[in-house]
Amino acid sequence: MPSFVCKIGTSDGRVVEQEFESGSRELLREHLREQGFYVFEIRRRYFQGLAQSVGTRGGWNSRRFLSFNQELMVLLKAGLPILQVLDTLLDRQESGGMHEVLNAIREDIRGGSSLSEALGKFPRAFPHLYIASVKAGERTGELPVTIGRYIEYQKRLEMMKAKVKNASFYPMLLVIAVVLVVFFLMLFVVPRFSQIYADANVQLPLMTRIVIGIANGMTEFLPLLIAAVVVLGILMRTFLASDKGAFWFDGFKLKLPFFGPLLGEYALLSFCRTLGTTLLSGIPVIQSLQMARGTLNNRALEQEIVLATRRVEEGMGLSESFERAGFFPNIALRMISVGEAGGSLPEMLADVAEYYESEVERRLDRLTTLIEPLMMAGMGLVIGGIVVSMYFPIFQLAGTVGG
Repeated sequence: MPSFVCKIGTSDGRVVEQEFESGSRELLREHLREQGFYVFEIRRRYFQGLAQSVGTRGGWNSRRFLSFNQELMVLLKAGLPILQVLDTLLDRQESGGMHEVLNAIREDIRGGSSLSEALGKFPRAFPHLYIASVKAGERTGELPVTIGRYIEYQKRLEMMKAKVKNASFYPMLLVIAVVLVVFFLMLFVVPRFSQIYADANVQLPLMTRIVIGIANGMTEFLPLLIAAVVVLGILMRTFLASDKGAFWFDGFKLKLPFFGPLLGEYALLSFCRTLGTTLLSGIPVIQSLQMARGTLNNRALEQEIVLATRRVEEGMGLSESFERAGFFPNIALRMISVGEAGGSLPEMLADVAEYYESEVERRLDRLTTLIEPLMMAGMGLVIGGIVVSMYFPIFQLAGTVGG
């Protein structure tokens, strides 16, 4: 998700700069205003991936962040004071950026700040949803329970992310392999055969002439081809980095056959699980909707949730507001409506998330079952076609000599 550096004014008159992640500049500006900040400036931070490794968040990776929260929950359940808890965690934390962050949090709490206020000063290290959950736990006096819910939430999402990554790894590996093999054949093998046939001065079949022509074109115009690909990549990246381009691309992804419904269901289960977790933690529905919106990772869907949130603020029911959003399936709307009417909305949202989790798993199984044989067949046809087209004249010559 894109990162933005924001210059904001706080309620106590301070002007600070902090870094946040959001789907777009407009959504972030609205979110900060809803929190009571005055927004002076928001600027996009590019190349944030160079500053931290993939899968990390401000020095934490998912596994270490989960381990940190499990230790925090156990120590709080044991009844230790928060300063003693942080001392214990600091002793177990390796020296580095996160050790300094935890030490700064300890000093803030020692100076009179609450845990959620101290965590809120480090948005790159602690997600907004996590900070809000801690704040709700402090308000209700059930901080260990709230952290336990967040741990369960994080485990479920990480498990689903791992399944999606595993399902996409093998097809991506096949695509890379076939591209490399085709380039090797066209740039190194085919030119050698074409030289042999040129010296033999034989009439080549149409298929062979086509392959040789493509290979000669690739060899002759390879620098231009690489430059065109690089320029096109930069232009596409620039366009998709803009709010308009990103909004268009997110909408386009949802319209793709097979992949569109899969992406929609994955976004829906993440949204419902997050919304259910925040409501169960005692966070008000409007704030819960604002936090859960960020888990959609799709600007087109996020815009619909912004409109749905406004309708809820105006007094409309949650299920009716979601129905007007247009992307919630009927079964999800019926389940949310029943939970809303029966006072069990958080539990029903968890059921919706579990249902669509099973649907995503089913679609992923179908994807891997169908796409792998198709890709293997396509790979065989492309590579086999090139090889056969180059050996076909040899077979013809052998038949002529034999006759």
